[in-house]
Amino acid sequence: MSTPGLRHLLETNRPDQFALLEAATELFTRSDAVTDLLVRGSLARGTADRLSDVDFVVAVEDAKFPQFVSALNPLVATELGGILPGWRDTIVGDMGGLGYVFLLVWADHLQQLDLYAVPASRLARVREQSVCQTVFTRDPNAIHTVDDDTSQFVTRVARQPSDCENLLIEALVLGYLTRKRVARGQDFIAYSEWFLFNTAVKNLIKTALAPSSSFYGWYQLHEEIGRTPLGRDCLDHLTALVTATPIPTSASVSEGLNRVIAIAERAIPEVLHTHRDAIDAYCRYMELR
Repeated sequence: MSTPGLRHLLETNRPDQFALLEAATELFTRSDAVTDLLVRGSLARGTADRLSDVDFVVAVEDAKFPQFVSALNPLVATELGGILPGWRDTIVGDMGGLGYVFLLVWADHLQQLDLYAVPASRLARVREQSVCQTVFTRDPNAIHTVDDDTSQFVTRVARQPSDCENLLIEALVLGYLTRKRVARGQDFIAYSEWFLFNTAVKNLIKTALAPSSSFYGWYQLHEEIGRTPLGRDCLDHLTALVTATPIPTSASVSEGLNRVIAIAERAIPEVLHTHRDAIDAYCRYMELR
């Protein structure tokens, strides 16, 4: 077992996320199924700031990959303070695995953990497509063979449609991401992620109120959803979102997040009840309401 890069990486960057990086490394390398652990993004490039996320690639033995992915939510919640189930990241590029974004309560504030889980046989593809630094490798000389069942598992999870719970979590995560972009003055990226937020809210409304819709995207929303008082109320919130300033501000992000929670309270109260404590914590750390 070898951990060639972690100490050098931390000493070089000295990020505020030092303790979380160490804790996550210790947690994931506990499992014999994990073959390699890499750091991506600003931490790998040495450009991390106080708002940077901790961005990991976790390579797992192919045959053990489905079990590892299934255990991620309880593992992160129990060991790292995750407040919501991970959002299956649809922004990250396809590198042969599955990406997740977790929001954690760490050092008394919300912190983002991006985790890209990949079967060990596909790790070379990740190295080719992104800037990474290795912080752990179990056996540098190991050869990992492709497991067909694991390949099918990755494809199946990647194509699985989102339900109301997933879409609510997606909107909350995208709201958090957008606020970081606003704080950094990254207007164009903030615009892009806020459009994704609005789309997630639209998808949440459609999935909750018109689950059998045969119309694509934004088509026929008034005709399908605006027939009831509940539907019209949800569409009023959506209209306010899409007619707000195109490049979001901190205030408009807060207003948008309050609106999506208001939609959830009306359209999917059972999902909101299931995650009530987590969402209350999210609102507190995001200083909403």
